[in-house]
Amino acid sequence: MHVYSPLTLNCGTTLNNRIVKAAMEENMADAEHAPSAELIRLYQAWAQGGAGLLITGNVMVDRTAMTGAGGVVLENANQLPRFQAWAQAVQQHGAHIWMQLNHPGRQMPKDLGQTAYAPSAIALNLGSLSKQFAPPQALSTDHIEAIIERFVHSAQLAEQAGFNGVQIHAAHGYLLSQFLSPLSNVRTDDWGGDLRQRARLLLEIVRRIRALVAPTFAVAVKLNSADFQRGGFSAADAKTVVMWLGELDVDVVELSGGSYEAPAMQGLSRDGRSLAREAYFLEFAQDIATVATMPLMVTGGIRRLEVAEQVLNSGVALVGMATALALNPNLPKAWCQPNAPVPLLKPITWRNKPLASAANMAVVRQQLKRISRGATPQTDASAAWALLRNQWEMRGRSKQYRAWVAQAR
Repeated sequence: MHVYSPLTLNCGTTLNNRIVKAAMEENMADAEHAPSAELIRLYQAWAQGGAGLLITGNVMVDRTAMTGAGGVVLENANQLPRFQAWAQAVQQHGAHIWMQLNHPGRQMPKDLGQTAYAPSAIALNLGSLSKQFAPPQALSTDHIEAIIERFVHSAQLAEQAGFNGVQIHAAHGYLLSQFLSPLSNVRTDDWGGDLRQRARLLLEIVRRIRALVAPTFAVAVKLNSADFQRGGFSAADAKTVVMWLGELDVDVVELSGGSYEAPAMQGLSRDGRSLAREAYFLEFAQDIATVATMPLMVTGGIRRLEVAEQVLNSGVALVGMATALALNPNLPKAWCQPNAPVPLLKPITWRNKPLASAANMAVVRQQLKRISRGATPQTDASAAWALLRNQWEMRGRSKQYRAWVAQAR
């Protein structure tokens, strides 16, 4: 299978190649937390670079539940023209665009000034960084139902804005991932307990969205292949959940892994397992592919054509890339030429893994801003400087966010 082969999904739409720009958290919303002009230009650059599908950075379904300041929110139609412009900027270059929908649960910065909610009142364990996140309150059953409706409504708004599909974020330790993990979900009601009950929230959101959007509108899920924490959501659990998602006509399942506590999505784990330098989750995907009835997508460290083709030849249908496209937005086109450059960041070898993860994200965000301005990414950027600069910017954006929420109330 070649990366430039088309792929027709269960919903009937066809992607013109197998290369996907996976979601990254850009934090580039405008003052109203809609897509900014800079964010739209960034996605236009990626679409021009040749990827067949672009999945947005997480779009929040609730303005009071954010993964960080500067995030995009879609909870009503007030800013729909901005979202329409976002979709059109990508589609005019022949690519599809899916909106990733998310809720942070307990992984919400404390300085945003909002109450954090989670399946259970269990705080993040990040060592000295734990104080940056408020201890969460356990969700009531009514609040859970309201969250389901928010995901469904945001998906309908994404369809109205002209997006080709949505991806439900159930990985990386965010709310739906928290429900799936027995480490963060110790509920004893219908939303906790065995795996079926812990997966109920994800499955219900997918079922209701699929029932209300057009048959040609793609519905995808991002799922951890494992949490990479002992006693957490396991590879066997992931395999079972993928089987259940197949019964709901899901179009694609993207396999990733990890959380803030164990950032395996950046090649780091907490349970002692070592991860490959590229295609971190391919081994898990090959096992899950034996039961999957939908195309699978693997994301995690892929930056070379030969690795991408290895992924496709293993039975995985789509190759997801994030950091590589933050360093070279034209990489899909570059792969058509011999001796294509391999985009690499300087490794961050700090002992504190959560801090190293935050620094890595800060470096990547720095490159996204450069691309949005038409500048060339810097692969030798200083991690410490990027982290300090990002923290300074986020402090200002957090203040702006708190004022925006207060005004809305």
